[in-house]
This record gives sequence, C-alpha cells and structure tokens, in this order.
Amino acid sequence: MLILTVESSCDETSAAVIEDGRRILSNSVASQIPVHRRYGGVVPEIASRNHIRDIHGVVDRALNEAGVELTDIDGVGVTEGPGLVGSLLVGLETAKGIAYAADLPCVGLNHIEGHLTTVLMDLEDVDVPDFPYVGLVASGGHSDLFLVEDVGEYRRLGETRDDAAGEAFDKVSKMMGLGYPGGVEIDKRAANGDPEAVDFPRPMWTRENFDVSFAGLKTAVYQYLDAEGVPDDEQGIADVCASFQQAVVDVLVFKTVEAAKECGVDRIVVSGGVAANSRLRRDMREAADSEGMRLSVAPPRLCTDNAAMLGPIAHHYLERSSGRFEGHRLQPRCNVRLGAPS
Repeated sequence: MLILTVESSCDETSAAVIEDGRRILSNSVASQIPVHRRYGGVVPEIASRNHIRDIHGVVDRALNEAGVELTDIDGVGVTEGPGLVGSLLVGLETAKGIAYAADLPCVGLNHIEGHLTTVLMDLEDVDVPDFPYVGLVASGGHSDLFLVEDVGEYRRLGETRDDAAGEAFDKVSKMMGLGYPGGVEIDKRAANGDPEAVDFPRPMWTRENFDVSFAGLKTAVYQYLDAEGVPDDEQGIADVCASFQQAVVDVLVFKTVEAAKECGVDRIVVSGGVAANSRLRRDMREAADSEGMRLSVAPPRLCTDNAAMLGPIAHHYLERSSGRFEGHRLQPRCNVRLGAPS
C-alpha cells in the first residue's frame, strides 16, 4: 500500500509517501522557522498563510522524490488535530481535494498518535518496540505520557497541568535573548554549561501521579534572571541554560521511567520535538539501561513535525476504511485528546 500523508498542524508544511506504513519513500518539509523567528514564536495567522503558499509544492516534491504518480497512491492520511485551526484547515482541505479527485480513501489522523508510533517504521539504528510500551510525547504544545497497547489502543497516564516542556524552552530562551526555536538554542549552549550551577526546582517531581508542570519552573528562571540579571558572558549563559535544561530533563525522565515500572513494561518510546534534545536522549538512555528497559527514540529529523511520522497510523486506519472517499466529514479538531484517562 502506497500512502500519501499530509501534516500541517502548526508551522511545518509536510507531505510524505509511505509504503505499507513502514518504509519512508519521501518526506518533504517546508519549515517556517525563519518566518516566525522575528516574533520569538509561531504566529497562527502567518502560519496559515505560509501553509497555503507551500502546500502544493510540498506535495509535488513528495511524489517526485518517491518516484510515483498520484495514480499510484492507494490512500491519503492527513492530520485533523490537535493543532492550530487555520493550519489544520490547509492540510485537511488539500488532502480531501486530492483524495476526492483521485477517488481515494482519506482518513483523518491524530498528530499525537503519529508521534507515539513513529518508531514503528523501518528506521536505521532505531529499536522497533514490541507492544505494550510507555510513550512520552514532549513538544512545544504537549508533555503527555501514554501506555501504548497497540496501534489505536492508548491509555493516557499523565499530561502537563500547564505549560509543555517545549513551550518552557521557547520562553526561557526568549527571556535570555537567545532566539527561536528555544530548544535548539538552549541545548547548544547547555553543552558547555554546569547543570548544577543554579538550583532550579523540579516541579511535581515526587507526586504520586504522572502529570507534569513547567509553568513554575519557567517563573523560577524569570525570578532568577530578574534578581541576578542575564549573564553577560558565555559561560554564565551556558550555566543557566544547562541548569534549566537539566531540571526539565530530570522531571521527564523520572516520570517516564516510573510510569513504565507501574505499568509493568520494559519498553519506553520518546517522541516529539523535545525528543531531539541531546540531554534528554542521553539521560533517558542511562535511566532505561539502569532499569533494564529498552528505549526507542526516532532520529531528530523525525522528532519535529513531519508527515512521515503519520505512516503507521495512516496504514492502520486506511486498512479499516471502506476504500472509498469518505472524507467529507473531516474537520479540524483543534483540542482533540488521545487515549482514555488512566
């Protein structure tokens, strides 16, 4: 089965061609980072307009790079939520139009589910996990933990009470004048810093649940910078970045490993844009090894939003579709949640 997938939930416009839900034949991404950098974050209206500009070229590139024609495609999968309503609309209407014109089945997909199942594809140097596994999705808008029992079967174990990890990275970077996207800027500088230089709090680190909270940590950084000032030397900046980053990583690692223990599973998956963070990857690996658990993390290029990550779930739901175009009902589902609560 050859599947065309389309992703436009936030500020990346992407299309991919996936074979049998496992093999990536192409993955075309148009990033809007240069557009939003001047604002220090994503501006929804600007994101929508850029999706409109880029979407057709991205789809054409995906087909060309895969060496296929639209007539070779067996089905279309598109993100219907969660995300920004204007951004979602562009991808949805494009995918529905393509599927209708080509008389193809079209399924709406959950963005978070895509992140959770990215590692099920044939990826170099990635240990494909068996079911069940505990999955952490950490990104700009989400910090959620799930028990994944199979594709389409999820139990939500925990979620952020306020700010997501990626949002905290972006805001702290903005406070320090480091630029956007904040996760990349902080990770780069933290490599030369002392993670114990500043004793930032680890919110909800010891509570008996798997929820997280980063608003208080963000405020703690603001208060520190307000009292001490933003360091005027590279080492000082590196130390603050490393200390903040370590606080976030400690919480995510602790919660994820404890969730796996409670669920009685020995497989962990980490996904989402924050999964590209070098400290998180290192510390999660060390924690998993110490507990005798297997860790699967997608390569950084597939951690941030992209259409290829939708491959496994697109294949799963298309196999269960009627084979006819029934995409009329698909609409943006901006705040849709995944999985029944634990």
